[in-house]
Amino acid sequence: MLLLLLAVTSAIASAFTGPAAFIASHPPRMPSALFAGDSDKDGGAAIAKPKVQTKQAVKTETRRKEKSKRRVRASDPTSRSDEKFEDAPLYKLMLLGDEEYDQAHVVERMCALLEDMDEDQASTIYSQAEISGKAMCGKYPYEHAEMYKEQLARSDPMIYSDLEEENKKN
Repeated sequence: MLLLLLAVTSAIASAFTGPAAFIASHPPRMPSALFAGDSDKDGGAAIAKPKVQTKQAVKTETRRKEKSKRRVRASDPTSRSDEKFEDAPLYKLMLLGDEEYDQAHVVERMCALLEDMDEDQASTIYSQAEISGKAMCGKYPYEHAEMYKEQLARSDPMIYSDLEEENKKN
């Protein structure tokens, strides 16, 4: 039993001898080309300098202001741009005549919705719409005219209207 105890303790002691036993059992490795120092003449560092030198030439140009072709007098006004803008097409908001309209309701809603409309104009437009079937309320850009048409349609009772392009080309 004593011999068995001695054998077990010596096996345990040899297992925990420390790093000295590991170093002694493994031979040292040679450094790789990736981590080679300055003394390595063939490989060198991981990022090698190219053997062929490249030259980069940078050419800079300055822009010069071109001379104007016509002479301008000091008294003439200067125009910075000769751009021409087209006006947005206008659309006519047309009130459609209906026999079931109440004149007071239509005049009130038109005055409330349309900014440039007073009661006299609204009643005149209402009368024209009743006689001829439709009458022009005003000329507006498309988005405004469409908004006015929608607001008139949402009135209770509904007021019918339509949009017509001002300069329609046939």
